[in-house]
Amino acid sequence: MTTPVCTSASAAAVPGRQTSPYSSFASYVRARQPVLLRTARSLTANPCDAEDLLQTALAKTYVAWERIEDQRALDGYVRRALLNTRTSQWRKRRVDEFACDELPEPDPVPGDDDPAERQALHDAMWRAVMKLPARQRAMVVLRYYEDLSEAQTAEVLGVSVGTVKSAVSRALGKLREDPELVLAR
Repeated sequence: MTTPVCTSASAAAVPGRQTSPYSSFASYVRARQPVLLRTARSLTANPCDAEDLLQTALAKTYVAWERIEDQRALDGYVRRALLNTRTSQWRKRRVDEFACDELPEPDPVPGDDDPAERQALHDAMWRAVMKLPARQRAMVVLRYYEDLSEAQTAEVLGVSVGTVKSAVSRALGKLREDPELVLAR
């Protein structure tokens, strides 16, 4: 169940507090809120939007409460307020949209590649890495995929740091010359 729509109206409904001329509004809201909420939900796709719509319509009804002469027509008044509020919301959203002869295409943002192209490049890179000799492949994977330092890579493989530097340098040279990766640049 939702929270009370109007604090002064709900406060008036609490026993022991001062009654206001809008106590009948609070009792009306308590009695009819589930029915009116179902009506609001039929106007919107989102239940949260329906609650906001109902609250706005009830606020408009609260302002006009003393002017409503026929108390039997309250549901109709609130339903009309719901519909008018929803129509106003719909129109406000539509103001930002306008028709044009040609749809503008957004400029490509660097790094915002097509996921299929990114995956194809990833696959090509792995195929190129797999062509490297086992020792160079191990060093490239540890250095760049596992993000180990040169010293850590040397320690894991049991070689000197200089060996790691020279082997990785040769491996990167081979990767730069790989014909599959040349197309990606």
